Amino acid sequence: MRAYERFLHYVAFPTMSDEASGTTPSTAKQLALANYLCDELLALGLSDAEVDGFGYVYATLPANTEGEHNAIGFIAHMDTSSEASDENIRARIVNYGGGDILLNGEKGIYMTVADYPYLADFVGQSLIVTDGTTLLGADDKAGIAEIMTALEYIIENGIPHGKISVAFTPDEEIGEGADHFDVERLGADYAYTVDGGFLGEVEYENFNAAGAKITVHGVSIHPGSAKDKMKNAARIASEFDSLLPADEIPERTEGYEGFHHLLSIEGGCELATLAYIIRDHDMEKFLAKKEQLVAAAAKINEKYGEGTLELTLTDSYFNMKEKITPNAFIVDRATDAMRELGIEPIIVPIRGGTDGARLSFMGLPCPNLCTGGANFHSRFEFVSVDAMDKISELLVRIAENVAKEEKRTVKV
Repeated sequence: MRAYERFLHYVAFPTMSDEASGTTPSTAKQLALANYLCDELLALGLSDAEVDGFGYVYATLPANTEGEHNAIGFIAHMDTSSEASDENIRARIVNYGGGDILLNGEKGIYMTVADYPYLADFVGQSLIVTDGTTLLGADDKAGIAEIMTALEYIIENGIPHGKISVAFTPDEEIGEGADHFDVERLGADYAYTVDGGFLGEVEYENFNAAGAKITVHGVSIHPGSAKDKMKNAARIASEFDSLLPADEIPERTEGYEGFHHLLSIEGGCELATLAYIIRDHDMEKFLAKKEQLVAAAAKINEKYGEGTLELTLTDSYFNMKEKITPNAFIVDRATDAMRELGIEPIIVPIRGGTDGARLSFMGLPCPNLCTGGANFHSRFEFVSVDAMDKISELLVRIAENVAKEEKRTVKV
């Protein structure tokens, strides 16, 4: 079975995660896909496949070669973003010849070259798209499909390989994909998340990340007698945001440039709340960005009285480059396999996070590989059928090459 055929089946499972849930997995519907994948792994012959109590899927393909080789892992996540609906996904294949793509004739929804100029790079390929009303789920069901297809090919064709460990995680989209990950159960020396974008992308640098929760306490009084008495929490909240650098926001940054991002601002005169995320690849700049919020909070409290504004900062994850660089051979194994298959490696920083970032700090170095998709978290998400085939082939080649080499020491 080709990867896209599996993928089209997987997207029928709604698997959106929920940050407010407080459970793991955060939504019960993720378990439906988890159980299906476990059954599929068992059918492929991975006899230890299981879904654990937190909804993580684990399985092992034992080595079929002699000698000491690294045990490698392939990891993808099952949940999808809450940025667009995950229900009633109407996926279809477009043989793309160029130009704008009509996604929905009834609603007049197009994916345009003006909005997504890199569509030109996909001319001549078969693209899986939505009808413009839901996300597609290529992030990260494409990765799951590619891993499954690689396993099937390795087994059916007797490809020589060392131990291959597989894990499919819940709740990656809400930053909780590694919360209950059992590194020992996976049993790999290192791993690759298959959760990236364009064909050829390899990522081993990601943002350092933190979240900020802010509560502003105001004093409400009739506006007719408010002079020198009212403290308008909503206005103070807006003032706090204005104290942060105006150009250090997602809309005005790219590449290695970090940002603070105002996720939400709510409230009225008596009480207001703000939520931010803070991101930067460079640790010193990351710490400086957090300090900007601390300084702004202090300035507000100095002006309006101590306790007016409460700030809570919580670190989320850190740049996995720190853990990958001492193990550069892991990246080299992926890029060498790409070149052997005629894929040009593209080393890019992740402007976000991935399970691999936290796993790398849990003793499992874990760079990220491409899936062949684009426009993730969007109604305009798509994935290339051609790229999916190539990425499945890439995973096979990585496993095959590892079995040709002596085991390397992994520095954790």
